[in-house]
Amino acid sequence: MAEDGFDVLLVSGGAPIPLDLGPARLHQLPPVRARDATLRELARLDGSPLDEAFRVARARELVSLLQAETPSVVITEQFPFGRTQLRFELVPLLEAARDLRPRPLIVSSVRDVVRRTASPARVTQTIETLADFDLVLIHADPAMANFAASFVGWEQIAARAVYTGYVASPATPPKTDDAGKGEVIVSVGGGAVGGPLLKAAIAARPLSRLANRRWRLLVGGNLPEAELLSLRQEDGIIVEPARADFTTLLSNASLSISQAGYNTVIDILRYADRAVLVPFSSDRETEQGDRARLLAERGAVAVVPAEQLSGERLAEAIANALDGPSIRSFAPCDVSGAEATVRLLRQKLS
Repeated sequence: MAEDGFDVLLVSGGAPIPLDLGPARLHQLPPVRARDATLRELARLDGSPLDEAFRVARARELVSLLQAETPSVVITEQFPFGRTQLRFELVPLLEAARDLRPRPLIVSSVRDVVRRTASPARVTQTIETLADFDLVLIHADPAMANFAASFVGWEQIAARAVYTGYVASPATPPKTDDAGKGEVIVSVGGGAVGGPLLKAAIAARPLSRLANRRWRLLVGGNLPEAELLSLRQEDGIIVEPARADFTTLLSNASLSISQAGYNTVIDILRYADRAVLVPFSSDRETEQGDRARLLAERGAVAVVPAEQLSGERLAEAIANALDGPSIRSFAPCDVSGAEATVRLLRQKLS
């Protein structure tokens, strides 16, 4: 958007991380994070709970920012389909945006699937909150993921919803070097909950048909130090930080093993030959599991549910992936979501 001429301000409420935003600007709110892997509660970065004073101050800061910027467009990421624990600041933001003159375009930006286990009351609340929105941008290819399959209130919002295609990094040819050639690439994204997958991969290697290949385990910066130290680094196994040439590794590898986050799956669909997905899941989080299931139903990947993860089960899934079709044999998915988003917003503003 910024490269297309929009003056973009990204407001971040999570932990500060290095970001290359190009010509866009950044405003960092006092950061919060999920208290633990259940994702049920928010906390400050030191783990202390959010008190009412903190919530009120953060909401006021967000509304003051809106009033100072007087934007033409306000975009919420996932809300109101997700991020519901941030209602304490996002509802006041929407109310203030609705009262601005001229009133900005209010847009929800949502990924391909949402939490399917939302209660009927939560679905109703989502639909009611969407009354303030002019547009819902679904960053997915409907041929790959039908949003109605995870959001039961689809009929009530369909008139304001548009598929953009997946939002992906600009297409760049993988490097011509042999990095990762013939390897098994195991990646866990940021890595905060990736420890069990890394350990299962090490256990699966001697049991799999790819035991004679090099296995490269890419760990994220959020993996706890104790879990990192517990990984057995032995002959044929490399443990290293996530790499900037990840797409080159995928292009050259015999197999990818990963979780099923949005960005990772898009990279796999664009560059990998074969893949096993082990989606992160909990009572509250079904997104990765649904995304993996949709791809498995198409025959594009093999899947191991997180609750069944073991070295033996992962080795079986590797065999299934090797015996199945190459991901490259399927029609490519639509990854023009960034360009389509800009085009749609300009059309609405005009």
